[in-house]
Amino acid sequence: MIELQDIPMFTDLDKRFHKELQSSIYVKKFTKNSIVFYEGDESDYLYILLDGSVRLFKTSPKGTQVQIKRMNAPDTIGEYACFEKQPFPATCEFITNGTMGLLHFDKVYKYLENKEFALGLIRSLTGKVMMLSSLVHKETILSSEAKVADLMIEKLSIFNRLRNNEIAAILNLTPETFSRIITKFKKASIIHIEKNELKILNLEALHIIVETNTVKECSDCITTFKAKLALLEGSK
Repeated sequence: MIELQDIPMFTDLDKRFHKELQSSIYVKKFTKNSIVFYEGDESDYLYILLDGSVRLFKTSPKGTQVQIKRMNAPDTIGEYACFEKQPFPATCEFITNGTMGLLHFDKVYKYLENKEFALGLIRSLTGKVMMLSSLVHKETILSSEAKVADLMIEKLSIFNRLRNNEIAAILNLTPETFSRIITKFKKASIIHIEKNELKILNLEALHIIVETNTVKECSDCITTFKAKLALLEGSK
């Protein structure tokens, strides 16, 4: 299990603070699919992911889950909600067995006068803001095909590590839509899958899909891709 000094926010604190904080943390074990907290819950605790992986998601009025992020230990969760004394903006669910540490926010306030700790908290909050900004962009701007292409460019290993329905959940797509896009990419010779390993055959095509973001509007996407690639090759 992760130790407190391995958490980025606490790394630069003097070791004597680690011991004091460690004794103040309530450690709780969770099983896979357990809910840590629901969207709208209130809490006075900072949640510290010590072991395992969780996902954060929001639920639309129609009941649709919109995944925000998957997080792996070590990480901190709920900084904004606790710091601003606001309800949690999303639901947190374990996707593996894991362990969460709960640190009362009174303790967090106590150490805000420590420059290293305060900077660690700011960096953590800034990272979450950037993550949400990226999510909003991808959810409102990118087509389904562009979201898949973008994830292939940024995190190809996910496609060889997770099941299709899990990847679809990360992208907030239905498994059927995700499967159709993968089939489309294979037919266009953009990717190749053999023995459950996905390989990118045409990285430039993926960049075109993301940059132009016109796939969902074209009537013959594969032909369009090939035409754009031909023009690109001819200009070199």
